[in-house]
Amino acid sequence: MRYVYDNNKLKSRLLMCDCLDEADDILRDKTLYKIIWVEEGEIELIINHERFVFSAGEVVSLSYLHHLEVKKVNGIYGTIMFNSRFFHIIEHDDEVLCNGLLFNGSLNIVSFRIPTDDDAFKLRRLKDVFSEEMNYRDSMQDEMLRLILKRALILCCRMARNKLGVRPQNSSRFEVMRKFHSLVDEHFREKKQVQDYADMLNKSPQTLANILTYYRQPSAIKIIHNRIIAEAERLLFYTSKSPKEISAALGFDEISHFSRFFKSMTGQSATEFRSNIKRSADKAIA
Repeated sequence: MRYVYDNNKLKSRLLMCDCLDEADDILRDKTLYKIIWVEEGEIELIINHERFVFSAGEVVSLSYLHHLEVKKVNGIYGTIMFNSRFFHIIEHDDEVLCNGLLFNGSLNIVSFRIPTDDDAFKLRRLKDVFSEEMNYRDSMQDEMLRLILKRALILCCRMARNKLGVRPQNSSRFEVMRKFHSLVDEHFREKKQVQDYADMLNKSPQTLANILTYYRQPSAIKIIHNRIIAEAERLLFYTSKSPKEISAALGFDEISHFSRFFKSMTGQSATEFRSNIKRSADKAIA
C-alpha cells in the first residue's frame, strides 16, 4: 500500500505507505516528518546512524532532521509522512501541540507504546479513512486530508503525553516544558544560555529547572547543549562541511570555542568523531 498526495502548486506532500523499506525515493526526501506505527512483529531502523528495534504496538515519530534507513522488517507497519508545506507544525502549534513533543531536532528519538486496544483501533480506523480519502480527487481533498492528519497527530500527542504522565492538574507545567524544547530547536544557534529561554517563557531559571525535574528531564543547559551537539554531529556525518564551517553555522564566534565544547561533550575532536562514526556506521549497515 502506497498513497501519495502532491500539490505541485503549493509544493505540499502527504504520504502513507506500509512499504517504506522498498521506497528509496521517499527516504531520499529530506523534508518529511514521519510517524511509524508497528502493527505486528518488529522493524529495525537506522536513525541518525544508530540502530533501533521497534516491536508491535510501538509508535516512533521523526522530524525531517532525522536520517532514516529501514534495515529489516519482520512484521507489519504503517507510515504517515508530510512536509511543512502540507502541515506546518509551528503555525498549527496551538491546535495540535506536537512541536517539541512528537517532533524535535535532538538526538533523542521520540517513541511510545500504544496504551490501550481502543487507541490501536482508533489508529487503524484513521488509516482506513486516509486510504479512502486518498482516492478522492476534488477541490476539498487537500483540506480533508489535513483534518485527518491533525486528528492522527492529536491522537499520537495524547499517547505521548500519557507516557510522560501528563494529567489535567499538571498540564500547564508540561506546556512550559514542551515550549522550552520547541524554543531550543528554533534558537539554539544564537541563544545558548538558560536565561535566554527562561525570559522567552516568562519564567525564572529556577522555575524552569523545577518543571524539567518534575518530568525527569535533563537540566535546561544540558538540553541546550545536546541540541547543539545533535546538529554538529549531523553536519559532521552527513555533510562535507569543515569543523570551521560547522562552528560558524552553529553560532560560535571562534572555532576554538566550538572545538573545546565539542570535545567536552563527546570526548573526542570533531575530526576524530567524523572518522570514528563513519567507520562504526559502515559496520552497522554492512
